[in-house]
Amino acid sequence: MTKLFFPIVFLLITILIDLYGFSAVKSLFAQSKYKVLANSIYIATIAYTLLFFVASFTFNFREQGSGFTKFLFGVLMGIFVSKILWVLFIGLEDLTRLLRFGFGKATNTIPEGGINRSEFLNIIFLMIASLPFFSFIYGMLKTAYDYKIHRHTLYFPNLPATFDNFKLVQLSDIHSGTFSKKEPLIEAIKTINSLHPNLFVFTGDLVNNRSEEYTDYIDIFKNIQATHGQFSITGNHDYGDYVQWETKDTKKDNFEQLKSYHKATNWRLLLNEHAIIEQNGEKIALIGIENWGAKMRFARYGNLQKAHQGTENIPFKILLSHDPSHWDAEVREQYTDIDLTLSGHTHGMQFGVETKWFRFSPVQWVYKQWAGLYQSGKQYLYVNRGFGFIGYPGRVGIRPEITEITFKKG
Repeated sequence: MTKLFFPIVFLLITILIDLYGFSAVKSLFAQSKYKVLANSIYIATIAYTLLFFVASFTFNFREQGSGFTKFLFGVLMGIFVSKILWVLFIGLEDLTRLLRFGFGKATNTIPEGGINRSEFLNIIFLMIASLPFFSFIYGMLKTAYDYKIHRHTLYFPNLPATFDNFKLVQLSDIHSGTFSKKEPLIEAIKTINSLHPNLFVFTGDLVNNRSEEYTDYIDIFKNIQATHGQFSITGNHDYGDYVQWETKDTKKDNFEQLKSYHKATNWRLLLNEHAIIEQNGEKIALIGIENWGAKMRFARYGNLQKAHQGTENIPFKILLSHDPSHWDAEVREQYTDIDLTLSGHTHGMQFGVETKWFRFSPVQWVYKQWAGLYQSGKQYLYVNRGFGFIGYPGRVGIRPEITEITFKKG
């Protein structure tokens, strides 16, 4: 019953939104020759929502869905967001009408026929509210695989001289269980190799839930090459915590299989441990921990104390930690000798606006550090926007990311 509570509440809220929104549509087009068409379109969206809701009980789209079914789910999300926006607009207008009615009642100035909705405003509202729907479609068809390279040069006075101009490339949040095609991935790997990285790192969430999601992609990602090796860590989705397993042993076997897939991809998986990167007799430390989150009750498998032990005499340290909330919660205050932390996890919510002058994503209401580079004193945090996607099979305004960081001494 607990599992049904939230879906049922969601459905009831959706029905209320639809009833309210449909009343506005009927009112807007009551005297229009497009009345039948407008009403039919809205009724069709209501039926689509209900059918998809019923189907979701018998078919797990996240785990089993084909590319087409995931596309249909993305369409549903676009419709839902557009309806929310539409209802907010007409709700504000109805509130204004109510206030005007109250003022008119008090001053006896209510016009004949009452205070009706503005046809002009409602048409404008409807046009604006439809934008998310088309944006969600575009985000699935175009932006989902439109990888962007984010390049940064960071200066560190304690960087060993031989690592000057050392180049690191980062991926995060592959979520292989959501991919529906391989060709863009193959091209992305070619792009990564064309950067000629000295070090490659992956900062967690290889799959959505099950290790088997990755089997078709091992031969693609194992082609990534870096002169000083490829390293990886786990994210919150890699433990299978979000699905029901037959037994605890089945869940454990799934994680063991996932670990073997990192090895098959030629990635050294760091599970609360560190690796020493050596060049011309000088060293830097790469520390990798399992998932550790300080937000939204995400599981804490990481042990930074264990991973950090043995690196005390290494002059320069990089930490791989999937969840960026770890930086404020533990890293900055207790491990001031960690120069750079690399994270992912947020995806930039796969929805937002990023320009030279303005950045916004709803995820920033939860995560203070949600995308890009952050600095506190001599320490840096970089949050990768993610390579893949989950839930909504696309991206709107937040493109998937390949990160290139060049280290400079200075």
